[in-house]
Amino acid sequence: MYYIKHLTGFFQKVSQDKMLKPTHISLYIALFQYWNFSRFRNPINISRDELMTISKINSRATYHKCLKNLHASGYIDYRPSYDPFTGSKVFMLDLTVEKPNPKQAVK
Repeated sequence: MYYIKHLTGFFQKVSQDKMLKPTHISLYIALFQYWNFSRFRNPINISRDELMTISKINSRATYHKCLKNLHASGYIDYRPSYDPFTGSKVFMLDLTVEKPNPKQAVK
């Protein structure tokens, strides 16, 4: 996993996405950190309380809204668990963007 390419792709996508707010970005970066700790393996098990603390989101409603928006926009694949003893899972989707080859540019 080329995490720099992934983050670069994320920020390129974010810069064009008018729907995302700072809370979405903060939550995504917290999820990225979880993914980093798991050595970039999918899925990652998430803890709402820990993610809210890391991302500085104070409202459960905002947290869940941001997770659902990130899922709907194709940044993550969110698999909620409705069992309080089993954590929800998140698959981090590939957001890497390769630089275009100037020799292949359309004339």
